[in-house]
Amino acid sequence: MRHLLARRMKFHLLGAFLVSMGCATLYKFGVAEPRERAYAEFYKSYDAMKDFKAMKAAGVLESAPPK
Repeated sequence: MRHLLARRMKFHLLGAFLVSMGCATLYKFGVAEPRERAYAEFYKSYDAMKDFKAMKAAGVLESAPPK
């Protein structure tokens, strides 16, 4: 029973570190990078003026009434 807490603490700290690094890696490659690629692909062909004109024509913008 002597030093039981210290031995178990080492084991649990190592396990917690490995699990947290695994989760961070999975998030990076499973969520962050695909999202980054999707944003880059969207903004390659995005035309802000075309989107603005479409919103203006639909009457969405109060500061730019449709003509």
